[in-house]
Amino acid sequence: MRKPRDLDAELAALAERTAALKVRRVVQLGELVIASGADALGADTLVGALTAAATETNAQILAQWRRSGEAVFRGERPRKIAQGHPHDQQKAGEVPGPEQAH
Repeated sequence: MRKPRDLDAELAALAERTAALKVRRVVQLGELVIASGADALGADTLVGALTAAATETNAQILAQWRRSGEAVFRGERPRKIAQGHPHDQQKAGEVPGPEQAH
């Protein structure tokens, strides 16, 4: 006769594994924020930027971001985005002009 499986113990082990994976994911996302330099941004700005990135549908912009991200993982310094949204090209503290307004 086979020994019955302890389903409660197996479920508890799976729950522990799930919790550990969630913690690992949060830590890795935090490391990405720090590696990108985005930890210098305020929380509102960071959430706004991430929301814009998550909803971006322009394939060219997504491809630029992907190349930039790949460069960071290779240890290269990210370059300024040459093309993209007009606000990507404005200087820090600069107020967008009429040609740059959204």
